[in-house]
Amino acid sequence: MKHYLDFEKPIVELQRKLDELKKHPGISLEAEIAQIEIKIEETRRNIFSDLTPWQRVQLARHPRRPYSLDYFATAFSDFSELNGDRLFSNDQAIVGGFARLGDQKIMVIGTQKGRETKENIKRNFGSAHPEGYRKALRLMNMANKFALPIITLIDTAGAYPGIGAEERHIAEAIAVNLREMMLMEVPIIAIVIGEGGSGGALGIGVADRVLILENAYYSVISPEGCAAILWKDRSAAARAAEALKITATHLRELGLIDEIIPEPLGGAHNDLTAMSQTFKVALTRHLAELQALEPAERLRLRYEKFRRYGAVSEKEQAAA
Repeated sequence: MKHYLDFEKPIVELQRKLDELKKHPGISLEAEIAQIEIKIEETRRNIFSDLTPWQRVQLARHPRRPYSLDYFATAFSDFSELNGDRLFSNDQAIVGGFARLGDQKIMVIGTQKGRETKENIKRNFGSAHPEGYRKALRLMNMANKFALPIITLIDTAGAYPGIGAEERHIAEAIAVNLREMMLMEVPIIAIVIGEGGSGGALGIGVADRVLILENAYYSVISPEGCAAILWKDRSAAARAAEALKITATHLRELGLIDEIIPEPLGGAHNDLTAMSQTFKVALTRHLAELQALEPAERLRLRYEKFRRYGAVSEKEQAAA
């Protein structure tokens, strides 16, 4: 079943008219049908060529948007899942294992949401516990040992904030990942495929190249959380999304990501095959560039990359 967002209502109305016309096969309505199909395409292009930050946040959260496992099955091949952190349990909000990108053997890791209630409970709505980050670190250490490049897919509203996660030291688990990912000698590529929320995203986001899909976002806090703090009203989320500068274009301008990967018209969920192909081409190109560097040079560039985050340039004030 298709799911439409509020700003897509003009497309829905036209699609309804088109479906009604197609229900009368005995009547010659080819001209009218063709005209409406053209109108639908024009309307879709007009809407998606000028999306607001809040509308892009809605697309990033679309219930039909491809998740990590969807890309593991389409952009990669020979995926073999590895489970458990060898310390506490197997957190299914983070999935990972061996795979191939073309002919290249890699380790792929991603946050995973569910499609319906039962699976969302199983995946904890994509919000990982400490054991999820420790599982990710176990897999990354294995990749580093066997000289396998690491690719991480980010799609989470944030790490799980519950009492159990605090008791098992969620902050420490994320902090250790940040430190260890900075020191891995193998190439690392991180790609934000949907939501990139706070430390939950950064826990698998320290990389030589950070990429983002066109309608994904990367932020220190959700727009609703920001609105609740600054305006005492979660309904001001659209205003917060604009102020936070969290869209792909803003992030590129701020130097926080390396490349924006374009999505099919209407979002990644409209054409998974095309999205996966674009996704694969970008990853292959970046991986080849990184493998051409010596490990010491990669480490130096990775360190400098994150040291530049948050840099501010100030103009000298004219003498009075």
